[in-house]
Amino acid sequence: MAYAVLLNPSARKDLAGLDPDLQARVVQHLEPLAENPRPQGVKKLRGPEGEYRIRVGDYRVIFQIEDRAKIVRVTAIRHRSDAY
Repeated sequence: MAYAVLLNPSARKDLAGLDPDLQARVVQHLEPLAENPRPQGVKKLRGPEGEYRIRVGDYRVIFQIEDRAKIVRVTAIRHRSDAY
């Protein structure tokens, strides 16, 4: 069963602030999360329960997985120096 990939308002703002080529690369990494929210290369973060990150070049996409609701909620898209 597929997951819904949702972007928080802050993540939408982060995405809009990226150059168009990088935006396309981030979206290419977000789309597969609907089928498999924990693909190879995803790292679980310390701290809040259920937070994960994927790398897209020098940027990090930080998201939460809600298995019961079948939702992947993207909370931030930041440069690696600002992500954590």
